[in-house]
Amino acid sequence: MRSNHVRLNCGITMPLIGLGTYSFPNDRKATELAVHNALEMGYRHFDTAKIYGSEPALGKALNEAICEGEIEREGIFLTSKLWGSDHHDPVSALKQTLENLGMEYLDMYLVHWPVKLKPWVNYPVPNEDDFEKLDLETTWAGMEKCLEMGLCRCIGVSNFSSKKIECLLDYASTPPAVNQVEMHPMWRQGRLRKTCGDQKIHVSAYSPLGGPGNAWGSTAVVHHSIIRSIAFKHKATPAQVALKWGLSKGSSVIVKSFDQERMKENMGSFDLRLDNEDILEIEKLEEMKIMRGEFHVNETTSPYRTIEELWDDEI
Repeated sequence: MRSNHVRLNCGITMPLIGLGTYSFPNDRKATELAVHNALEMGYRHFDTAKIYGSEPALGKALNEAICEGEIEREGIFLTSKLWGSDHHDPVSALKQTLENLGMEYLDMYLVHWPVKLKPWVNYPVPNEDDFEKLDLETTWAGMEKCLEMGLCRCIGVSNFSSKKIECLLDYASTPPAVNQVEMHPMWRQGRLRKTCGDQKIHVSAYSPLGGPGNAWGSTAVVHHSIIRSIAFKHKATPAQVALKWGLSKGSSVIVKSFDQERMKENMGSFDLRLDNEDILEIEKLEEMKIMRGEFHVNETTSPYRTIEELWDDEI
């Protein structure tokens, strides 16, 4: 089973396929059911965030399974994220997340975006006057405090460019274990993967299928003729090809389907073998970033005046 895990720079292992629990609208019962189904299928890595609103449902389902003896807490890898409005106090934010989940600790706590918001901004798309001056050094010191206090086993980041990772490493006592970013066959993150690889930071892929089913997502990846032809060749599905591509690059993948057949199909990507020809074909695909984060960019209050500044020209 270990081949389905990756060892992180903090010394712990993480399952390579995780179930994302973001859904809109956030349906508590549907989330609980999906988590129970996922556990039965062998999913052991679960990804949430304060802003998803799914922490209580995820925690309830996991605690039920633990109480019934189906799993042990140590057998699960649990990730959540620090929202921009909590940069001033990551410790209190994580304590609240743990209360929401009914858990004593997280396995991974990530800085959701390199953006600081005013303390009351508990919604995903900030207004122009919701931004505060970004001070990642102080934020990261708060994340390191969470680690010291045993509230989490590892800390990391999300949506960080190569340049932002390099800046963070200048003052971090503990380097991030993970950078969770958009990555799929049409947004391959070549430069970022190299930067993170050089620094022993694991890249975890969100929207590994391009986010179909999300309001901002796209079906371009799973409908692409090259992805479809590789799938046909291997008697697999386009989704399995896209996921296996991500896994073949040494990344973990966070899949977000609550549909039982799809959940099973996604797990089946481990069994697929892509050959060099397939990988070369995928490398030729045109690239397009789907989650661009425009809502974190404005000309007055945001630290990022343009999309290029947010991603440091990695777009």
